[in-house]
Order: sequence, then C-alpha cells, then structure tokens
Amino acid sequence: MALWLRDEIGVNGTFSKAALRAAISGAEQVDRRMRDLRPAGWVIRTNRDMPSLNPDQLYLEKVGLPIWEREHRAAGLRQISAKTRRYVYERDGHMCRRCGIGAAEAYADEPGARARLTLGHVNPHASGSGANAEDLITECARCNETVRDLTGVQMSREQVWVRVANLPLKDKRELHAWMTRDVRPLSPAEKAWGMYRQLPAAVRDEVERDLGVLLES
Repeated sequence: MALWLRDEIGVNGTFSKAALRAAISGAEQVDRRMRDLRPAGWVIRTNRDMPSLNPDQLYLEKVGLPIWEREHRAAGLRQISAKTRRYVYERDGHMCRRCGIGAAEAYADEPGARARLTLGHVNPHASGSGANAEDLITECARCNETVRDLTGVQMSREQVWVRVANLPLKDKRELHAWMTRDVRPLSPAEKAWGMYRQLPAAVRDEVERDLGVLLES
C-alpha cells in the first residue's frame, strides 16, 4: 500500500478508497491498514481535514518512512487494540489533550476545518514507543502532525514561564495542581461535551433541541 501511494499517487495527489481497494486487492481492512501508516509519518488527509475534498477523496500530503524496508516496518505496523483505543478516548474525555478541542469541533483559526481525533504518543520522539494506554494520549489530527514534525521544543521555557507568572494567584494554584497530577481534570459539563461531539450531526441536533426544551420547562 505504501509503495502504491508513493509511486502511483505521489505527494499532493488525491485518490479514493475504492481505488485503494482495487489496487490492493485481496487485503483485509484496507482502510485500517492505511491508518496504520500514520505512526510512520505518512500524512493522509480526508474531507474532514480538508473541506475542499469530496467525501470519497483522500489527499496524500506527505510520504513517511519507507516501511517496506525491514528496519522501518515496525514503525508502520504498530497496532493499538480497540479496547485500548476506547479506554484512552474515554480517559481523555474525547478531547485533544494538547489543544482541548473536541471531535468534529471547528478550529477557530482555520475556517471550515473540523477536528478529527486520533491517538498520539506521550513522547513522540521516543524510539520503540509502546501501544499501552500509559504511552498514549488523545490528540486531534492537527496537533498529532505538528508534534510529530517537531525537531525541538515548540516553545521555550521563558515563553511558557512568562504566561504562567502572569496568571492570577487562583489560576497559578490550579495550574500547579494540574502539573502535579499531570492531567487537567474535566468538569462534568466538559466530559458531556466531549461525548456529545462524538455523536453524528443529526443526533447532536436532537440532543441540543432536547436540552433546550428541558431548560425551558
């Protein structure tokens, strides 16, 4: 699959899942196998990431590691069990641990683009990162790709410290508690929001309508 994408589609090329299935005939779970390329640095966009694409189109933005070579195969074949995936999403409140955005929520600085949740590694640069829950965090696809491409620290200690030092005392104490626990606790409303964003659009409309009726009663 990786060779077909590199040789037949190429960077900045578009293709459909139907074309992929036809090219990789006889393989099971082709869609999932394509997603397994992401840990190896392959960037494949859908219409959820790029509104300009049709629903059946995909866009090859970046060719990653050559996983057809023995020394790179493990990078593209790292498997995360469905049970672990569900646990991490639920543990993280179905929201990106890096920027806080919920599934299918619109990016404020990128009109038309909506968040797609995926799993990333706590330390994306550690070789041999595991696929256990403690090694994983929920990320939106944009944060996942940004962190993967970093060669150093995104912000300096001084930049972060200036923001921390300027917080009101109450916020400083709250932030320190988050740092100590290495997690930002979610309020019941935030947890409900994360689960709500997982629902299909039509169902979200129903929940919003029902809540409005409940508040008016």
